Amino acid sequence: MTYLQLAAWFLGAAVVIAIGLTLLARGRGPHAGAVALTVLVMLTLTAVFDTIMIASELFHYAGPQLLGVHIGLAPIEDFAYPLAGALLLPALWAALRSQRTSPEDAPSSEGTRA
Repeated sequence: MTYLQLAAWFLGAAVVIAIGLTLLARGRGPHAGAVALTVLVMLTLTAVFDTIMIASELFHYAGPQLLGVHIGLAPIEDFAYPLAGALLLPALWAALRSQRTSPEDAPSSEGTRA
């Protein structure tokens, strides 16, 4: 199995779970702008720190299993994991928040005057 195949399976599973969690959140899913900003930050940090770690020879990849596309020194396959986290964790957060603040638990406005 190549690194790209492994990353694709991982990212695919994360996307499917994130979609399921967003549906579970009943319309209270994560804000798309916040997710996009998180993805941008995570991909930038991955490019910077993976490049530093690879340049420092903390680890290396077997060449034949790589696609060959790099950002800095980081292979493109490394970017699937922060992307999966940036998609999956906000969806999980939204689903958990929607479970905690369901409409039945919300305080009613009956009996209050403005």
